Amino acid sequence: MKEFTITKNDASLRLDKFITKNCPTLPSSLMFKYIRTKRIKVNGKRAEISTRLNAGDKVEAYINDEFFTEIKPTYDFLSAPSKLDIVYEDENILLADKKQGLLVHPDKNEYTNTLIARIQHYLYDKGEYDPQDENSFRPALANRIDRNTGGIVIAAKNAEALRILCDKIKCREIDKRYLTVVHGIPKKKTDLLEGYLEKDEDKNRVYMSKKSTDTNKFVRTKYTVLQTLNNLSLLEIELLTGRTHQIRAHMAAIGHPLLGEGKYSKSNDKKSGFDKQALYSYSLKFDFKTDAGILNYLNGKRFTVREVWFAEKLFGDSYKRLL
Repeated sequence: MKEFTITKNDASLRLDKFITKNCPTLPSSLMFKYIRTKRIKVNGKRAEISTRLNAGDKVEAYINDEFFTEIKPTYDFLSAPSKLDIVYEDENILLADKKQGLLVHPDKNEYTNTLIARIQHYLYDKGEYDPQDENSFRPALANRIDRNTGGIVIAAKNAEALRILCDKIKCREIDKRYLTVVHGIPKKKTDLLEGYLEKDEDKNRVYMSKKSTDTNKFVRTKYTVLQTLNNLSLLEIELLTGRTHQIRAHMAAIGHPLLGEGKYSKSNDKKSGFDKQALYSYSLKFDFKTDAGILNYLNGKRFTVREVWFAEKLFGDSYKRLL
């Protein structure tokens, strides 16, 4: 028999999901049978397969020792660098300044060196995260940005923080602002752009339209011109919806493609030293309208990346006075 004590990071998991994670060699058919016949119990009593676990619950598993065979753990995240550019950190969250070119999550071409792997490695080295102490939770990202976009990404250190952050992002109670440089000078100093965006998964690009269809999605993008120089404009962007490539496609659609952008622009900016798109998620403000539980202390706080490479290259320190 083995007994598990449910931690706060396992709270709300279904019983069958919890057993699957902690006894991966136990066949599903046996697991369901053992739950029905009370060989797997919660707090000494029979439980349903769909029972939701609470912090402090005791799960007793009267099953053969072979299903508890210890396997020496190996952690993929330890192969990733642990170096991070940290904007802010406390016991619940970490705000990382992701550099352009780094993936936030693994894809088919890059599995190890990602932002989330670096964060897990960093917390492991600090002693704040050890997979052996957790039954199911791993530090996770609450938001994501494209590989070729830089800026602030939010990581949650515990399951409760992750649930709250995801809810606040969904309810638009976290304000995110971007800096970008575009070709040309927009006619309006500030404007709210609206349109419809359709994604082509095969080509990994999107298309803007003024008309709604069954397959596209409504998008809103607000911009403000901060500075101009030599037919280039530094903009602050507020995303009022968050769709794939939204800023890049929306600005290109009104005739002002991003500097250094290759997918939605025909300009060859590499010759002038801009081989990366000029787009950075530079500011984040927690603007909670409803209770945020253990994260209430963050309400009203704003965090910024003060050095954005393309803005400094073109405008020096003068742009910082406008933020």
